[in-house]
Amino acid sequence: MKSIVIPLVAAIALTGCSSLNSPKCKCQSGSLVGNWGLKLPYENMNAGHLIVEQNDDGSYKGLMLWRWASPVPTKYVKVGKNGQFELQHAWGEIVKGQVIGDTIVAEAFANGKKLGTLVGWRNSPICPKASTKNAKFGEGIDLLADGLDGWVSMEEKAKFGWSIVEEDGVKVLSNKLGLKADGSWAGGGANLRTKRDDFFDFHLSYDVRVPAKSNSGVYLRGRYEIQVVDSFGKTPDCHNMAAYYGRVTPSVAAEKAPGQWQHVEVTLYKRHLTVELNGKVIIDDVPVVGITGGAIDANENIAGPIYLQGDHSDADFKNMILRPAVD
Repeated sequence: MKSIVIPLVAAIALTGCSSLNSPKCKCQSGSLVGNWGLKLPYENMNAGHLIVEQNDDGSYKGLMLWRWASPVPTKYVKVGKNGQFELQHAWGEIVKGQVIGDTIVAEAFANGKKLGTLVGWRNSPICPKASTKNAKFGEGIDLLADGLDGWVSMEEKAKFGWSIVEEDGVKVLSNKLGLKADGSWAGGGANLRTKRDDFFDFHLSYDVRVPAKSNSGVYLRGRYEIQVVDSFGKTPDCHNMAAYYGRVTPSVAAEKAPGQWQHVEVTLYKRHLTVELNGKVIIDDVPVVGITGGAIDANENIAGPIYLQGDHSDADFKNMILRPAVD
């Protein structure tokens, strides 16, 4: 994955185009080359993302997110006349359609059967001069001040493992799913999101604690996952603690051992991201090039909630303070 992520991100992040180098460039209307938000043909969890780049030899390659997990290289991308194209996701889904101006209209197929209509829109370029270092923030909002009254379950039928407990006089938002008989995590719990969904650019700080082999996540605007996982002692990876999940690998390993509280500081500002873990900057002012798996939708131009992944395993959160950007 890294061999394709790096050139695609480097080219598209600042320009919105993948095969041009000028930060002032605009992708040609009607071309598949570029950075795309997608609505996939499913009733729920239908957010997708696509980056397409043209190689020096005229062929094409893509990086695609299909609902869950991480963005992965496409098996192939074929581009024909009048915006016609076909591509295949690494899991086997095939998309056949047409680029019309700055939109995609296509049909998606899996195992030879039609899934339905897929639609896409070209994401606007990311300003190369924007920086989290220039952000200014207002008064802090305590996301746990009202306990569970400030949050809502995202799945009606899933097990609700969330509760508010107190430790040393501090409110802790705790998800307890427990273990199966074989010792693996039971999973199947409900994801949780703030009732407020008007968060756009902000600074978010929180303390998080996970037991061994546990996995959760904090979604900014409900679209960009900051990973929560027991990755203590592992080589830096884009799926480790506090990574921009599946997109950006932390520059250093700053995790603590499982069972310890860990402190995270996240700044999302003008489509740039900085993350600090346990006092160390591990992601420094990188462009936010696309949503991550499990996003509420692929619309990157509007505000959204903070959402916590609760369907994998246990995790605890406290001191969750969000300070909205004021400029």
